[in-house]
Amino acid sequence: MKSKVPRVTMLGLVALAACGGEKSRPSAGADKGLSQATLTVRDTVLPTLLEAAGVAEPFQRSVLSTRLMGAVTAVLVREGERVQAGQLLASIDPREVVAKQAQVEAGIVAAEAIHQEALRQAQRFRGLYADSAATQAQLDAAEAGLARAEAGLRTARAARAELEAVSAYAEIRAPFTGEVTHRFVDPGAFAAPGTPLLELQDASRLRVTVSISPRTAAALRPGIELNARIEDRPVQALVEGVVPASAGALYAVNAIVENRDRRFLPGSAAVLLVSEGTHRAVLVPEHAVIKEGDLSAVRVQGERGTELRWVRLGGRIAGEVEVLSGLQAGERVLTGVTGSGVD
Repeated sequence: MKSKVPRVTMLGLVALAACGGEKSRPSAGADKGLSQATLTVRDTVLPTLLEAAGVAEPFQRSVLSTRLMGAVTAVLVREGERVQAGQLLASIDPREVVAKQAQVEAGIVAAEAIHQEALRQAQRFRGLYADSAATQAQLDAAEAGLARAEAGLRTARAARAELEAVSAYAEIRAPFTGEVTHRFVDPGAFAAPGTPLLELQDASRLRVTVSISPRTAAALRPGIELNARIEDRPVQALVEGVVPASAGALYAVNAIVENRDRRFLPGSAAVLLVSEGTHRAVLVPEHAVIKEGDLSAVRVQGERGTELRWVRLGGRIAGEVEVLSGLQAGERVLTGVTGSGVD
């Protein structure tokens, strides 16, 4: 009868040989979904940018009112409606102005008649004085009467010009092309001088205002273009002016952003990127970065293989991203990462 021990021993040896022949694997996920292209990271000189926060306001805004006192007879626009410069928006009952116009016209007729009579008297006494038929006192009195008549006529005509200016407020017209953002009254409402009737704004251009230090403001001039963001979308802004701010040791920078396509709404959050010199930085290609939720990592090639390295990222520049921490110049980074996440 043969012993079964040798058979068991042989199976164990086969198993041990199989285990001992298996090659060691690299770190978990080192080769999964990766190409082996690498990049040696180097220092790069980048501009240091200050992100000055502000609000994008409409370039033009106007609250329309009247100098008349009377009932609103018509409001021809609604909120959100786009209007053209000079377009009639609302009207005020002009009957009080019309009544005053009749009085002013009558006053002008009377002033003209007095002026004509004073002119005839002055001309007559000038002739008499030349013929020594009138005294100097009589001539002076006639000339004074003419001067008073001329002053009265000018006053009457000025009253008419003033009334014509006031009567223009019976029609509320758009001072510029824009959009009606608020309608304060309806037909039948009573309007008094200075009472808001409509609000109009032009959002085809936006003005971004931010506050910066005098040292940073010293490098800015009107006409300089700055990179900017409105609601995290990149735009170009043209510096309009740099002036002292109303409070504190700060300067206010006004920059204009074109918005003809109305892609940005007035009141949106805005950021101007203002240069504050340069700094040394480390850049890696964007496709070398692995995202896991809010975290970011890169694959670093070392002597013992690849390792996953969590990093803190900064701004993006032409397809590359700045690494603020977690990576140093001289290290090699895998640039052909094709995996969909962190292993």
